[in-house]
Amino acid sequence: MTAAADPNDALIIDGCAIATVDAAGTEYRDGHLVVRGKRIEAVGAGPAPEVPGATRIDGRGCLLTPGLINTHHHLYQWVTRGLVPDATLFEWLTALYPIWAGIDADATRIAATGGLASLARTGCTTTTDHHYVFPRDAGDLLAAEIDAAAQVGLRFHPCRGSMDLGRSAGGLPPDSVVETLDDILAASADAVARYHDPGFDSMLRIALAPCSPFSVSADLLRESALLARELGVRLHTHVAETLDEQEYCLATHGVTPADYMDKLGWVGPDVWWAHAIHLDDSAIATMARSGTGVAHCPTSNGRLGAGIARTADLLAAGVPVGLGVDGAASNEASSLIEEPRNALFFARQRGGPQALSVRTALELATMGGARTLGRATEIGSLEPGKLADLALWDLSTPAHAGIDDPITALILGSAPPLAALLVNGRIVVRHGEIRTIDEAQVGRDVARTQAALVAKAG
Repeated sequence: MTAAADPNDALIIDGCAIATVDAAGTEYRDGHLVVRGKRIEAVGAGPAPEVPGATRIDGRGCLLTPGLINTHHHLYQWVTRGLVPDATLFEWLTALYPIWAGIDADATRIAATGGLASLARTGCTTTTDHHYVFPRDAGDLLAAEIDAAAQVGLRFHPCRGSMDLGRSAGGLPPDSVVETLDDILAASADAVARYHDPGFDSMLRIALAPCSPFSVSADLLRESALLARELGVRLHTHVAETLDEQEYCLATHGVTPADYMDKLGWVGPDVWWAHAIHLDDSAIATMARSGTGVAHCPTSNGRLGAGIARTADLLAAGVPVGLGVDGAASNEASSLIEEPRNALFFARQRGGPQALSVRTALELATMGGARTLGRATEIGSLEPGKLADLALWDLSTPAHAGIDDPITALILGSAPPLAALLVNGRIVVRHGEIRTIDEAQVGRDVARTQAALVAKAG
């Protein structure tokens, strides 16, 4: 586990290109950044000032950006990667639920450690997780992934997910992984009481997250929204991911998924939806008017053939949009640096080469995520006073030689190695290696756990 930053410790990154992603889009071809404790003290052009006793990182040949922010994930799926590779969402879920029904706290901790390590190596400093599978007698699964995040050293926003609509009641998941409404509300309130830290430099915040319109009841959605607002935490769920979901909502509720969520109070500046692919103009207008955010997951959407989100239209309307890798069973790489590139490609498939620029793609991965999670004043850009969550990308490799613009190299080129990753002012990755865990041992644990889960499911 990374130690807390000493408020007197200073660290300087010098000689690098810098993309601050601030409101003015400030960039430096040769600049510096000074960290003091957990916060950015200074950022600017040219050599850094002399700071006695400061740790120095030579940034020559590198691009410094804000740490990337992952707004949607299912970390437990790290131990079920590679299964059901050629299926629709509903087919994929139906096949995997029996395997997920066997997870316990140990499997969740191992999966979360592996998934978080992958995120760290691909530039992520803050991640959410949407955990909604709680088999009976499986132990404290939320605590298991929170412990994993503390060990890896990432800023963490776990969502206490839930499902109360099993197959016998017309839902998609098996009855063995759903909970009662009363149990869910009690567990949700307990999670907030035990773990949620609303402070400026918080490393841990909780959101409430019933899974999806086809796995939860209207009562659960309505009551979770009331509880979250009473407790002052955010709300998250899957909305409008596939045409199957749209057909389900039209047949069951008589409205589209977006209209259904609006009717139940699931819009507002404290809400973000995962995917939000199949939206009409009215739904986008409602989201923009209410401040409802989106976790755009282009790689997972492509893996499942779910469709192409209207990202450019969402941005033009003023909807907060961040990026997510989604669950590792629908995005085996879980490489966050690949998401802005894929978001750009998918947007251009819909709207042509002007639909999304390389700089907007980087903004989605940084400030867009910060806005989506309600942390735009704390993270997402490199500005004095903000938290020191930084990614230093090594663009000196032969693969990037000859690309003059460092942001174009980062977004359109092959994923570069990390020279350094700082979270809350502490180094988590250096020269491409995670300093906080033994990745080789984690890999062995992941392989063993997947084999055991598959065997258990028969």
